[in-house]
Amino acid sequence: MSTQALTVEASPSLVTTTQVVYALHALGLVIGAFGAATVLGSFLFGWPSIIAVIINYVKRDAVRGTWLESHFRWQIRTFWFALLWAALVALVSAPLALVLIGFGTWVLGMGLLGLWAIYRIGRGWLALNSHQPMPLSV
Repeated sequence: MSTQALTVEASPSLVTTTQVVYALHALGLVIGAFGAATVLGSFLFGWPSIIAVIINYVKRDAVRGTWLESHFRWQIRTFWFALLWAALVALVSAPLALVLIGFGTWVLGMGLLGLWAIYRIGRGWLALNSHQPMPLSV
């Protein structure tokens, strides 16, 4: 994809939609941070983030060719990579739990993934507010 395609201006309603998606993801993270769930658990399985990913897929064609396309890709990849890495952490930690180390690896892994999700949503939202596309390689 060319850099020129990502600099095409998007309609204000699509910018608002992208803001809403970041806000929903952020709400999921905040619910996890201040609620009974974990940050990552709330991000992956809470309604705000699930609704956000559905919006990403529904509106994906509308942002194609605009600079917002990179944000939609960033948001979708953040969600799915967090789910993939959480599954791997659980897969590694489950057998290790038999010798008690697994509890520590699970807490550490999920904590780091939660921080990674916070970073990704924060970085993306800041770039959106500056009308900057996200890098395509990540």
